[in-house]
Amino acid sequence: MPRIHEVIVTTLSPAGAVHIAPMGIREEEGDILLQPFRPSRTLDNVLATRCAVVNYTDDVRVFAGCLTNRRAWATVPAGAVPGCRLHATLAHRELELARVEEDEVRPRLWCRTVRFESHAPFLGFNRAQAAVLEAAILVSRLDRLPREKIDAEMSYLAIGIAKTAGPVELEAWGWLMERVDAHRAAPAGGAER
Repeated sequence: MPRIHEVIVTTLSPAGAVHIAPMGIREEEGDILLQPFRPSRTLDNVLATRCAVVNYTDDVRVFAGCLTNRRAWATVPAGAVPGCRLHATLAHRELELARVEEDEVRPRLWCRTVRFESHAPFLGFNRAQAAVLEAAILVSRLDRLPREKIDAEMSYLAIGIAKTAGPVELEAWGWLMERVDAHRAAPAGGAER
């Protein structure tokens, strides 16, 4: 099975509103596969505009921020598609929708790359960055995973945070822990998401 890469996907609504979302993508035979869950603004935007931009970033605050309602990240226009990319991204890939495989839960959006640009070198992840990424994935599934699993995994991830986090990773981790606490404080079946 092809590897999943954790990225930030930027899309535009038909009215031009920017949407920034973390997503795991796969590359298969040169195409990029996006699989947003329904309901999803990313899904709605890609189906409406037939394009998206994949952003490769090492700033884990963007991942954590998107899951904690902090989406005001600076963007600049894309070069080949009607869309935008993160201003502070290491590289970006501009995509056009090629085909859709419908699914009630998670449609498969196959996209072709029309432009790829590199902006800065990737210097590698430290354990804290990897821990924030894993914690962000857990936070995105708070409604679907048992509390015990989340607690056990967060406890393990906290070791990497304690040993290697700098200010950026500590800020992102704090946002995610606030989100877990807010989810648990909400009434069962409540609207807090």
